Amino acid sequence: MTKEKTIPRLKETYINKIIPELMKKFGYKNVFQVPRITKIVINMGVNEAKENIKSLDNASDELAVITGQKPLVRRAKKAISNFKLKKGMPIGLKVTLRGDRMYNFLDKLIFIALPKIRDFKGLNPKAFDGMGNYNLGITEQYIFPEINIEKSERVRGMNITFVTTAKKDEEARELLALIGIPFRK
Repeated sequence: MTKEKTIPRLKETYINKIIPELMKKFGYKNVFQVPRITKIVINMGVNEAKENIKSLDNASDELAVITGQKPLVRRAKKAISNFKLKKGMPIGLKVTLRGDRMYNFLDKLIFIALPKIRDFKGLNPKAFDGMGNYNLGITEQYIFPEINIEKSERVRGMNITFVTTAKKDEEARELLALIGIPFRK
């Protein structure tokens, strides 16, 4: 019995609907000129890991459940005495998603997690970096359905960066809007 691979819903939408629409709007001659999302990077700061290393494990488990991939532990590059930080101390977690996992995470973020935010009016359309990449800050991990609020020890925020091949912010904004990112009007 062979295992049949399914294409994520957003990837199929991108190939069948978004590419032709972007080609028409921006006048691309070749399919490979059309901007695409290359990766999604998720960073989570775990400040309390300085005193309690177990909190890093709990945060790592939560991020692994959300993304479907084991996070990398990020360590301090230099000592900062004002923050009681020594060089090499674990201070955060990072996950880089590509391919099908990226599309599955994006689908979950757009259609399940973002609508759960209280008083949600849309994402900031100006959070681009000038190179076609978009940054999004989330204040709590509880918007994801996999996180059990009773078992979670505290609220943690995360930064999500969408890295695209777009040359300009306008192209990247159009790409993300067509994918379904709800920008504020």
